[in-house]
Amino acid sequence: MGRWRPPQAASTALITRAGHDKLKIELDHLWRERRPEVVRALAAAAAEGDRSENAEYTYRKKQLGEIDRRVRYLGKRLQCLKIGPDAPTDRKAIYFGAWIVLEDDSGTEHRYRIVGPDETDAPLGWISIDSPLARAALRKRIDDEFSAELPGGRASFVIVDVSYEG
Repeated sequence: MGRWRPPQAASTALITRAGHDKLKIELDHLWRERRPEVVRALAAAAAEGDRSENAEYTYRKKQLGEIDRRVRYLGKRLQCLKIGPDAPTDRKAIYFGAWIVLEDDSGTEHRYRIVGPDETDAPLGWISIDSPLARAALRKRIDDEFSAELPGGRASFVIVDVSYEG
């Protein structure tokens, strides 16, 4: 009996131009530099003899599998991604790629950028367009109030600023 998992919800196939370039660079690095390096190390480990007790061989096989899995994923994902617009015509409203400053109920300001799901980065404040906060903020303007159902519960925000330059 296998482990069945329900399929994940399809993520939005949008990405910023910089994010797309970053994924292409990662794919190129893995394919042209990292993979050949691991293949050479694997061949050297295999030449040492008995593979059943060769930790280096086992490690390199696992490492090669991880690289190949990531290369396959990036190859397929890059084909279906669409580069989002740099900035909309209405720069006062929140759309994909926007930098937003929100104020919560306690008066604390938070700065986020709405990006594609493949380039989210919590420490930088880059949130996915599929996230509940981004979905609730879309098409809102400065001084608009909105609430979003977040993992910690319902939260209310006021939009302080919207820009499309980092």
